[in-house]
Order: sequence, then structure tokens, then C-alpha cells
Amino acid sequence: MTDRPTTPDPRPPHPAPGATPDLSSKDPDWWRQAVVYQVYPRSFADADGDGLGDLRGVTRRLTHLAALGVDALWLSPFYPSELADGGYDVADPRDVDPRLGTLDDFDALVAEAHRLGLKVIVDIVPNHTSHQHVWFQEALRAGPGSPARDRYVFRDGRGPGGELPPTDWQSVFGGSAWQRVPDGQWYLHLFAAEQPDLNWGHPEVRADARTTLRFWADRGVDGFRVDVAHALVKDLGEPLRDLGAPELSDEAALAGFPPGTHPFYDRDEVHEIYRDWRKILDAYSPPRMAVAEAWVPGARRALYARPDELGQAFNFEYLKTPWDAGALRRVITDSLATARAAGASATWVLSNHDVVRHASRLMLPPGTDENAWLLSGGRAPAVDPDAGLRRARAATLLMLALPGSAYVYQGEELGLPEVADLPTEVLQDPIWEQTGRVRKGRDGCRVPLPWTATGPSYGFGPGGAWLPQPPGFAAYAVEAQDGTEGSTLELYRTALRLRRKLLSGETLTWAEETPDGVLQFDRGDGWRCVTNLSPDPVGLPAGEVLLTSAPLEDGRLGPDTTAWLGR
Repeated sequence: MTDRPTTPDPRPPHPAPGATPDLSSKDPDWWRQAVVYQVYPRSFADADGDGLGDLRGVTRRLTHLAALGVDALWLSPFYPSELADGGYDVADPRDVDPRLGTLDDFDALVAEAHRLGLKVIVDIVPNHTSHQHVWFQEALRAGPGSPARDRYVFRDGRGPGGELPPTDWQSVFGGSAWQRVPDGQWYLHLFAAEQPDLNWGHPEVRADARTTLRFWADRGVDGFRVDVAHALVKDLGEPLRDLGAPELSDEAALAGFPPGTHPFYDRDEVHEIYRDWRKILDAYSPPRMAVAEAWVPGARRALYARPDELGQAFNFEYLKTPWDAGALRRVITDSLATARAAGASATWVLSNHDVVRHASRLMLPPGTDENAWLLSGGRAPAVDPDAGLRRARAATLLMLALPGSAYVYQGEELGLPEVADLPTEVLQDPIWEQTGRVRKGRDGCRVPLPWTATGPSYGFGPGGAWLPQPPGFAAYAVEAQDGTEGSTLELYRTALRLRRKLLSGETLTWAEETPDGVLQFDRGDGWRCVTNLSPDPVGLPAGEVLLTSAPLEDGRLGPDTTAWLGR
């Protein structure tokens, strides 16, 4: 780990590799309707055989992404970390974890991605650091009232001896959001105790983040995904405010406050930070893109996506919408209107490293407690994997037909289901222990990918895998699906190739006289998408059938099936 400067890094920026062409300049707005593939590095491919995915493993498998037809890859954190939260506890935001490689390995990855025509987006984690970060270690040594502690959120506790947390704020992972240190003070951590929150009112914190943006942009990255973008600014005025109902979810807690006034989520002041960042990103040619992870309601989320801020924000309403035609139409319509009003392009996502994979999730009955389902090992209720895959394929073609950017999570192109029956003794997600072993956590969507149908770890690497892969993964392997007609991998390849040809504007027109349980819309000239969410086959409108997520049934569109039609 390198020392962390307390002022902007005086060293000259590291130049991007000389062989890296500036592909983004061909279209500075490439991101508005891009397909972005999320790589969770520790679970993608392992080059050195230690059971943990690494950057050289990613580089060796980039041809898979190029053949798939995506426009960009988004790298989840690869920074030095003790993995208290899967890499989102960052000890140094301007270096590579030695277990995953070196900065030279990163440069080689970017160079190869650009050679293949792929953009590169990196994850940045500005809300908190690892407790191993040099700043936090300095704060612990310096003691109460020191300037070093001002970079974080330290407070005295309540009660006669300060033995109670300063507020009732709760961690996202369970339990109090405050951790006491040996000298008696408490520090804020909205996530794991190993992830102390930074104080974004401190000028050194803001300056250091600017340095980080420039560091990676100078190395050739094309954009940034901003972790927990809505939580950076806190109301730290004295006394700190209790929430009063700390057990509420983020969304419910937000609903109890006027917009922009919650003590630590989605405060109005956070937008000043992103306007400052946009000036940095726009100073590059071409401008670097950015996308916010902001778990806030749509109208508020759109603020982060304004052209003078980050430009895009993840649309989690769509991810959370049940498999219902009416509900999906409402969310799609509202999402497009919200994005248009903000001057942004819409985003769509079905799976990521934080949620149950959609090949399983979309089959759960509405109202299912997903944690209870995970605790049951995926048996209550049982999910038919074939039915889940059919629905996931239909959902994918629907998503890829929508205007805007689609974010694809590694393994969904293989149709991977959630590994819900991981034994508790192998769980790594801090949620499991921090909730007193009540919530199982997110490991089931992070199981390493299968590349081959046989061999150690199904081709993930020459050794084992850091999470066990189920025997059923053999049938989902890239090797098993490559060139196989009708496979999910070939469906994605065909869909992405067609999508690139068919793309036009960023609008859609809903078709009139659509049967109940069916979504039907037109995109620009000559492209119609029809998705049947009803239990019965339906007739198709006139037009050439370009692609279907499942075979037609006597010329009709079966249940849980999407078709693309030329008109």
C-alpha cells in the first residue's frame, strides 16, 4: 500500500500506454445506448491459480466480451483491500491489490480492451475507505480532536461514560452504524465496521478524490461507476439527529424527510461534488463518462444524471419490478420520461453483484422474502431452473430493446441462476456475520464463472475457486454453449449484434390494441419488440421475425417469451 497524500498528488500523471488508441473519440456519446458488461474481478477468471480472479485473468478472457458484442466492461474494485466487503473496503484507491496484479497489469488490460474495441469503466468508492487506509490509521494514532480525525466522522458517545453510540443510525449491513475505538470515541460506518465513512466537508477528502479521478483517466479509462453516490454528504451539525425509526429501509427512511434533507442520504449538497467532478471529466478529450449508484426514487435519482453532473444513474426501479406487464410498462414509461427531463439517457439492469440473479429472482412469487428464500437454500419456494431461464431470456431481450444503456452482469449471458444453497461455513459477505447470521448476504451471485465443462473450477483457474461452484455449472459453461444453437450465450451474441444494427433514437412508441399481459413497442424505423408475460400463447403482429427468446409455438408467441420483429 502506498502512502496517501494529504494534498493533491504532486506527481505527474501516469501516461496511458502508448499503444492504446483513443476509441471513445469516435463517438463521445457512446455511453448513451451502450451495453456495459460488469466484471467482478475476483470471480471472473484466475490466471495464477490462487483461487481468486485477477486482472491477468480478465485480460485473457477479453475476447469473450468482444465476441459477445458488448461496448464496454465495468471493473468492480480491484484495489488493495482485505475483502471485508468484497473489495469495496479500499485501502488505496490508486493502486492494484497485489493478489489481483499490478498497475502494469491494469495498463495491459486497458490496452487490450481498447485494441478489441471495448471501453473500460472502473468502480470508485468515494463514501468510505478501508480501516487499513493510511488516513484512518493516522486518525487512530492521533486521538480525539486531531486534524487527522476530521477526515472521517468521529464523535463522542452518549450516556454518562460515552458508552452509547452517538445516534441511532444503522448500518446497511445490520447493527449500529457506529464503532467504538479504544480511546472511547466512535466513528461512523454506514456499511461494515472496516469501512469508515469519510467526511466530505473536509477539503483534503475532496482534493484526494479529484486526484483519483485524474489518476485513472490519465491511464486511459473511459468512465467511472460511482459507488453509493447518494451518501457522501452528511448533516454533521451538532447535535447529530436521530432517525427515530432506524429499522426502516433506505427508501422508507428517505420518505420520512423532505427531499434532500435526510441526515446522510441524498442530501442536496452532494450535487455540488458531482458538478465539480464533471469539470474534471470534461477536461479530457473525449470527456469521461460516469454513472451513479444511487438507491433513491426516480425523480431524485435523475438529478445525479444531469449533463453537468455524472450523466447517468442506475435505474433500480426497473430491477425491482415484478414480472408483470402493467408494472413494467409503468416503470419503463416513467424511467424514460425522468431520464429525458434530466437530459440523460435511461439505464436498465437486471442483475449485479448485490442482488439475486434474475434467472432465479424473476421466478419468485411477488412478495417473497428473498433472504428467507436464500436461507432455505432456494427450496422454499423451489424455482424451476428451466422456467427461470426461459423468463430470464425473455427479460433480457426486452431490456436490450429499450432505449438507453443496458448493464449486463457477468454470467447472465450464460443463464446462471443464483447459487442459493451455499453452505453457511463458506460465506464471505459481511452481512452474514454483521446481522448475527440472520441475513445470508450476496455470495450466491458472486460464485466464480464456469468457462469449461470439466477441469479444476470449470476453467475459472488452474486451482480452486474462492467460493464453491455447484456441479450444475458444467452445463452453463462457455465451452458447453459456444456455437450451440439455441444456447443462452448464442442468444446474447445474436441479440447484441442485431441491436447494434437496429439502434436509432432514444424513444419508443407503445403499440395500440395490445393483448392483456403483453408488452409491445416500436423503436424508430422498422423494429418492434413484443414480450408475452401472460400464461397463454398470443399471435404476433405482421413483420419479419428477427429473433425470439424461445421457439414460437405454431407461429404464436409462447408465455415468457420475447420476439423482435422487423416491420
